[in-house]
Parts: sequence; structure tokens; C-alpha cells
Amino acid sequence: MITAVELVDHALVERWAERHGIDAARRLAEAEDLADAVAAEITPDNTTDTYGKSWRVWQRFCAAASLPEAEGSRGALVAFVAWMLREGQQNGQGYAPSSASTHLAAAVVGLRERGVAVSGDDQAEARAALEGLAVKLLQAGERRGRGQAVGADVDGLRAIARACPDTLTGERDKALVLTGFRYASRSQDPAGLLTGDVTLHPRGLLVDILTGKTKHSVRTAKIPYDDDPEICPVRAWTAYRTRLVTEHGARWADPATPAFVSIDRWGHITGGMVPDSVTRAVKRISTRAGVPIAWTGHSLRIGLVSVARRAGRDSIAIADQGGWARHSRSMLGYMQREDGWDDNAAAGLT
Repeated sequence: MITAVELVDHALVERWAERHGIDAARRLAEAEDLADAVAAEITPDNTTDTYGKSWRVWQRFCAAASLPEAEGSRGALVAFVAWMLREGQQNGQGYAPSSASTHLAAAVVGLRERGVAVSGDDQAEARAALEGLAVKLLQAGERRGRGQAVGADVDGLRAIARACPDTLTGERDKALVLTGFRYASRSQDPAGLLTGDVTLHPRGLLVDILTGKTKHSVRTAKIPYDDDPEICPVRAWTAYRTRLVTEHGARWADPATPAFVSIDRWGHITGGMVPDSVTRAVKRISTRAGVPIAWTGHSLRIGLVSVARRAGRDSIAIADQGGWARHSRSMLGYMQREDGWDDNAAAGLT
């Protein structure tokens, strides 16, 4: 059976053949195949996962509403939004507006990938419906979603450093949190690091961070020694790596091995950490230390902004260290949350 995408491709090749000849049309078709392969190769795994999950949400909606999957009309998209907020989750509960927004955007991508025409106006109307319905939820007193993660702070770092046991796992936990805080890590950042991505420098560490989230796909963060040895990320990293090689062999010094390894309850190394295991580790580590509100995988990223801002660091320096675009809206949002009292237009007027 020929799909809609294949029909479109066939018609395109026929037009090329008419304009440029059969040989040129064949080479252009091969170039299109290469472009598709490159796009698939460079798309981050987490983006691919999101598209897959959102497409399954779209399929559940279509089944529930008895609508065809391969149709992205204005009415279908608006109905999709309303269904998600009303009952879209597997447990019959409605999604938070932020999750519904993600699923809407990804479902539109999925439709277009399958050759379904979705106009910008129809998508915009669905998004306007989503925003309007989200306001209605707020007016009705509904607060959905987890809200913004709590930011890491220096007191929490000290508590974590003291609570880490004298084991390889404890050394890894300490290095994971102390280094991650200094370069405002997301969960996927330390999970993607290799040993060769972290190098010692006379003034600290150089960390080459690979991320597919922005156009700046690789950045090098400079992590200096801390004046307080207890929470110094450079000393924590060195201690962890030294112990790893001492206890498990020189092969873990190979630049191609994971920088942060997964360790089971019996002390066996099971491979490299993945984003989910980093998130779970940060929560477990902070809970063990008695941090009042458990940290999440995003707490280290928020924390650097908050602490650096209070210390008077320039916003551009913070953006460069954390890999944000300068004047990033999300980064400025973290700052505004911290500055709301000290840097307040209504303060000190009398």
C-alpha cells in the first residue's frame, strides 16, 4: 500500500524529471533520502521519545473520538486540546496545560511527517483554545502540573557533601551534584559525559558538554576550585575518579568510558548513567541529606542561576556558564523568582 508521503514524493520526483531529466531527478531523490537520514541522526533521543509519546496520545484521542488519525483539521485539533485537558491521561485525568501544549506541538509534527497538511492558522487556533481553556481552569481553582522545581543552594550542597557515605557510590554522588551545580546541568548532561570530556586545568575543570537542545551543541564550561574544600567540585571529581580506577581497574580511565557510572547496591558497575538515573540520584541524594524539599534533575540548573545572581554575577556570565542563550527567557524567569523581594519596584519607597 502506497502512503500519502510516498505519493507526495513520487509526484515531486516526476516534476524534477520533467525539469531536469531522469538522471538528475534520481540524484535529487537520493539527496532527499540522505537529508532525511541526517535529520534522523541529529535529532536528540529525548526529542524522538517526546514525538513518539505525543503521537500515541493523538492515537488514543482519535480512537476515543472516532476520528481518522490522518486528519489535522481545525476542529480535530481543537477537540484534541479539549480532550487532553478533560480526560487525556491514561488514568482518565486531564493533562496539565504545559503537557497538553507539548503534545499538541508534537502531534502536529507527527501529522506533517505522515503527509497530512496542517495549516498554521488551524494550529494557532488550537493553541489559542488551549490557552483559553487553561485560564478557565485557573479561574475554577485548578492548579495542574508539578510547578517549577526547587533550586539547589549552597547550604544544600554542604548537607549533601556531609551525607555522602565513604564508598564509591558516595564519591560519585558528591561529584555528580557538586560539578553539575557549577555548570547548571540538566539530567541528560552528566549522563552524556565521557571521561575524556572532563579535563583538569591548573585553575579547575574543563567540561565539554554535548547537548542537542540548542544550536550551541557543544560548550565548554570552566569549573574553578572552590574556596571551601568540603564542596569543591574539582576535589570531588578527582576523588571519585581516583577511587573508581583504584577499585575497578585502569580501563575506567579510558577517555571513551562514561564519566559517571551506574553502581548497583552491591557495588557493581552496571554501565553509564542515563538521564532518568541522574534524576533519581539527585532526588535520592538530596533526600538522604535532609534537604527540606527534595531536589529534582532540574534543581541544579535553577540553583546556579539563583545563587550566582544573589552573588552579583552578570547575567551574560551566568548564561555562558549554563549554556543559555544570552537574555534567555527561562533563565531570566529563574532570576525574577529570586529577585522578587530584593529587587522590587515597590520596596523602599518610604
